[in-house]
Amino acid sequence: MTATRERLEAAVAEGRMGERLWLYATYHCNLACVYCLTESAPGIANRRALTPEAMVAAVREARDLGLRCVGITGGEVFMLPTFPETLVEIAGILPTVALTNATLFTDRLLARLEPLADLDCSLQISLDSDSPTRNDEFRGPQNFAKAVAAIPRLLERGIRVRIATTVEYQTEEELRRVCELHRSLGVEDEDHVVRPIVRRGRAVDHGMGVDAGAADLPAELTITADGAFWSPFGPTVHGGRLDTDLLITRTTRPLSIPAAAMLRIAGAAGLQPASDGPRIR
Repeated sequence: MTATRERLEAAVAEGRMGERLWLYATYHCNLACVYCLTESAPGIANRRALTPEAMVAAVREARDLGLRCVGITGGEVFMLPTFPETLVEIAGILPTVALTNATLFTDRLLARLEPLADLDCSLQISLDSDSPTRNDEFRGPQNFAKAVAAIPRLLERGIRVRIATTVEYQTEEELRRVCELHRSLGVEDEDHVVRPIVRRGRAVDHGMGVDAGAADLPAELTITADGAFWSPFGPTVHGGRLDTDLLITRTTRPLSIPAAAMLRIAGAAGLQPASDGPRIR
């Protein structure tokens, strides 16, 4: 066992660092959500995509370092032509969750995802309201209808689905109805994640979300085409420029280098929350 692995496992056990490796597969997206952390959109110039080989290699190294699971986000991960096969390979290495807007699931794509039924993998689908109009105000036209249609099609293939609700203006009653909706679609309460908008990326321009610094955000090693970051809420883009306040190193290979940098920061005293609000999880 390497020294880095020993220190990493200790940091995870003590709650100073999360057990999950995050990968930003691409910043390209078919939607342009009003609170998007990365200013993703259909016409984005810099897609910042990771290659399939880079993603698989990072996950293998994460396993060897003692990390226990993987999260993959974007952008929209299924904008990458070979992502279904990459996801299957990654989920065969470590338990995986992939975040998606669920608007691209054709019959052909769903067939390519069927091997996930035999693996420890879930697709986390964004659903911000039980009202199509309210949901689509945040996310874009027809998002609600496509996401709701995709959920049962995934479940009937044996693929686990999680629902993520990002909250800003929703009332308690509206959130209660979202829960009723996801239960009616076959998604249990333990697979429903509710989080506030973080005021980074496009959310800044709309005055949305909560301010959050390193101490407010989950300390989960996050790999992008631009480098390694403190948290999956770190590699954000505003005004077309990458935010680097939560960048820990430009070096991502071997993974032991950003892991060691993460451990140095996680072991430092004095990280202070940026606000009095709840910590983001």
